Amino acid sequence: MHIAPHDNANKPIVDVDHDLVPLNYFNIVKLKKGESFDYAVAGYETCVVPATGTVDVDVDGAGFAKLGNRGSDVWDGEPEGVYVPTGARTCLTCVSDTAEVFIAGAKYDKVLEPFEVREAELDLVQYGSDDTKTHRKIKHILGANQHGRVGRLLVSELYTVGAGGWSGFPSHKHDTDRRAENGEMIETRHDETYNFRFRPNKGSGLQMLQRTDNEPGDAYHIMDGSTVLIDKGYHPCAALPGYEMYYFTILGGLSQRSLKQYFQPTHADQLHTIPGIMDMVAKFK
Repeated sequence: MHIAPHDNANKPIVDVDHDLVPLNYFNIVKLKKGESFDYAVAGYETCVVPATGTVDVDVDGAGFAKLGNRGSDVWDGEPEGVYVPTGARTCLTCVSDTAEVFIAGAKYDKVLEPFEVREAELDLVQYGSDDTKTHRKIKHILGANQHGRVGRLLVSELYTVGAGGWSGFPSHKHDTDRRAENGEMIETRHDETYNFRFRPNKGSGLQMLQRTDNEPGDAYHIMDGSTVLIDKGYHPCAALPGYEMYYFTILGGLSQRSLKQYFQPTHADQLHTIPGIMDMVAKFK
């Protein structure tokens, strides 16, 4: 499902118990200096990530000052985040001229402890190549480094390296919890939500969604600010030549946090042609 760019007026773009991605929650909050935004999401753990600007974050009385250091866009600095336990009362206060803040969530019923993720604690991965048109960089905010401190939520930022090219290829899916005959997990159910940005921002791209291997699927024209919901199917995406692409990524697991991707059989041989891809797969823990 594609949700076109719009002013959401600080109201959730993906609310609790969404009919397509019930394991996800997503809001974009825009503030001016001195303005505050309060929220609490029952039944969902969340993560606060400034796309631009700086905010002070209070989570049930625990303070995290000056979160976020990016200027004009998501390319202008490194991400930072605060993990917010399930149902916690949270207040964001803008301390820069303006701020745009992502709030990512996953369904989870237990209450853990809040913590911050600063630049030094990011988990960085770069893989692919210019030759295979798959060169990209991933910045995990809630990734393998935070395993054991988070229930079901994975949060990351993905960037194409250079202008144009593909991401999420070889195509994979993660819409069903299933095991092999020997008991090994071969795929996990993780709902996924993306929010896209392009540089320059007049750029655009394509999000594919193929429900069944070797059968025609859907395609969405994505623009700066587009949100895409992935409930099931194989889902590579691409940026037009001449434009860089970014997407904020939320994954919420049904039965476990670690993601097990099932690669599309038709294209699985290309796992061996794209440099570093298996290192990338290992980081979604």
